[in-house]
Amino acid sequence: MNIVVLVKQVPDSGASRELDAGDYTVERASANNVINEMDEYAIEEALKIKEAHGGEVTVLTMGPATATESIRKALSMGPDKAVHVTDDALHGSCAVSTSKVLAAALSTLNADLILCGSESTDGRVQVMPHMLAERLGIAALTGARKLTVDGSQLTAERQTDEGYEVVTAATPAVVSVWDTINEPRYPSFKGIMAAKKKPVQTLSLADLGVSADEVGAAGASSQVLSFAPRPPRSGGTKVTDEGDGGTQLVAYLATEKFV
Repeated sequence: MNIVVLVKQVPDSGASRELDAGDYTVERASANNVINEMDEYAIEEALKIKEAHGGEVTVLTMGPATATESIRKALSMGPDKAVHVTDDALHGSCAVSTSKVLAAALSTLNADLILCGSESTDGRVQVMPHMLAERLGIAALTGARKLTVDGSQLTAERQTDEGYEVVTAATPAVVSVWDTINEPRYPSFKGIMAAKKKPVQTLSLADLGVSADEVGAAGASSQVLSFAPRPPRSGGTKVTDEGDGGTQLVAYLATEKFV
């Protein structure tokens, strides 16, 4: 089975994240950039499927030159090779134009199964799997907490607030996963050393036949007009009980529309 895993490099969600004051895009140059956490679960699921059914696992990334660091980290977990779509014109691309570029790259890879995380920690829009499936004309099984492969048939347990739904599709298909699906492996020293020699193909917009005016800030379908830092936390309301503490508490809760 030919499996492609989408991997995105994002600023570490555990550190402070900023927007660039010039163009209102996420500040990545000075951030501590890492693999999007959800994508690690997608990598692990791809490796488990390969171990059970054979095949090849390819990592696909769209991002600046610095995304190479995350590509090598992904490869150290066990995938066979990677494709890196990088072009200066991609800076500021929205989800719609990003899906156009990724779909163009996927069209060259002939994937049976496309795996990705259900969301990225920087965008959190959860639309990329659906957009890619629509552009490629294939099925989308999203929000999987369990995935079963039987030949060309896929069965997923889709996680919901009430429990889960069982959905099926035939390959080729896009499957997005939650962090409940598995536990990603840690790269071994052997895996880290092997990742340095694994092939990484670099593609530009010209290679994919995508025009520069269709992507980037100029081709974006949405635009950030302004932003402001999150306001500091203010002190809470303190109720001093002088015999009427209960009345004060209920009055406060009423003003906050809790009662």
